[in-house]
Amino acid sequence: MSASPLFTPLPLKKEILKNRLVVAPMTRVTATEDGIASLKMKRYYQDFARGGFGLVITEGIYVDTQWSQTYAFQSGMVNASQAEAWLSITRAVHSHGAKIIAQIQHAGALSQGNYYRMDTVAPSAVQPAGEQLTFYRGAGKYPLPRELSDAEIQDIIASFADAAGRAVDEAGFDGVEIHGANGYLLDQFLTKPLNQRTDKWGGDTAQRLTLAREVINAVRARVGEEACVGIRISQGKVNDFTHKWENGEEDARTVFTLLADSGVDYIHVTEYEAWQPAFPDNAATFVALARKYAPQLTIIANGSLHDVARAEEVLAQGADLIALGRGALANHDWPQRVANQQPLREFDRSILAPLADIKACELPD
Repeated sequence: MSASPLFTPLPLKKEILKNRLVVAPMTRVTATEDGIASLKMKRYYQDFARGGFGLVITEGIYVDTQWSQTYAFQSGMVNASQAEAWLSITRAVHSHGAKIIAQIQHAGALSQGNYYRMDTVAPSAVQPAGEQLTFYRGAGKYPLPRELSDAEIQDIIASFADAAGRAVDEAGFDGVEIHGANGYLLDQFLTKPLNQRTDKWGGDTAQRLTLAREVINAVRARVGEEACVGIRISQGKVNDFTHKWENGEEDARTVFTLLADSGVDYIHVTEYEAWQPAFPDNAATFVALARKYAPQLTIIANGSLHDVARAEEVLAQGADLIALGRGALANHDWPQRVANQQPLREFDRSILAPLADIKACELPD
């Protein structure tokens, strides 16, 4: 099995990943109340590196002391204490030969546990669909957000850049992933029903991607050309799971073409099942469309790819790297198990209940 393409090295920016296997970002709400990454988190992330993954992408990390925090007990990257706690984790991951990227995030309208503020903000004052996530300590409907001013948007862009710089320069990360997926702020700007603005931040698909592109520019300027910068993109959202882009492949062409020219090194695409067609009237997968319209970039694929055959199938469709969520949670040593032809454990949903925090059973003895 070690002859599988999953186990071939891959250059990513200045680093060489030892294989194509990535730990996907997964929200585990196990920091302190004021956003300091915990010892449990260190043991958790280190165990994936020990288990053979070439790259670890962290859970979302908030970027300011305003509206970015998404969930209670989420970690941040807004001060020296938070950076120092993450430095302990990056060193532990590096000690096992893996690389680690910080996912940086702004909640927008989907904040449900902000340590700093009670109100929420969004591109427009539109009620979010669905209800808050109980396994992240939420209850009831999301509050109605307030529309962001242009000055506040500029502050958010600067906060992403500040957090990225702190992650690379102080916390020892190999790069950052900008969270542009799953219904959070940058995705809210991209989503037409949620973005009713008539200024430069709203309009057609290309215009609604303006904030994401401005964030990329600011982050790249802050971390320089040596650090890896990526972005995560999805159609579905944590509060609107079946959402699809309105214009199908035309939207995919616009989004992926513009991102390809934006200065990122990779695009991380996520769907529920990555091998399925992205749109009802089109056989192409989200991965294949990303490869088609961003041919020069590294593509990370995520979405129920814990089966080896499925993972290899999606590599053949154009992915360079395979990010595992549930498969990694069930098997911190998934790469070693597959390489040694050992059976894989089934995912046990109980580890995400009643809260999706890191459980003692997940940590090494």
